[in-house]
Amino acid sequence: MWEINEQGLPGTGKVSVEQMGELLQLSDLCIGAYIDGKLVGFVLCLYPKKDYSSQNYAWFNERYNQFIYVDRIAISTQHRDKKIGSELYERVFQLATKKQIPITAEVSLRPPNEGSDRFHLRHGFSSVGEFHQSGKSVTMYIRE
Repeated sequence: MWEINEQGLPGTGKVSVEQMGELLQLSDLCIGAYIDGKLVGFVLCLYPKKDYSSQNYAWFNERYNQFIYVDRIAISTQHRDKKIGSELYERVFQLATKKQIPITAEVSLRPPNEGSDRFHLRHGFSSVGEFHQSGKSVTMYIRE
């Protein structure tokens, strides 16, 4: 997972191996995509009010009572553009529909991540704001 996350930088957000393990333990939903038994992508999601230090996650917690937060979705470099990300998100959509809660995510605005913006807009997300931090800005997305 950590190696795939590294391949997605800066969009996925840098974490150490230990931090990835902690995030995995904290996650309410972790789905992996496998080809021939090898992990090629994953999505990690959290429900509200977790003890998680992400300022982006906190932004959603301040504004919404219920949601499933996509902390990161990453696909290995050699397996991109094969709809694996869409398949992973489809599983998140199914859970959100079952629980009748929105899905939240953010995409880097500075530096820009135009591919991820297109991906989220194509999958029914809409912008609900921007969040500016020191040296970084993100577009905040929600899918009702």
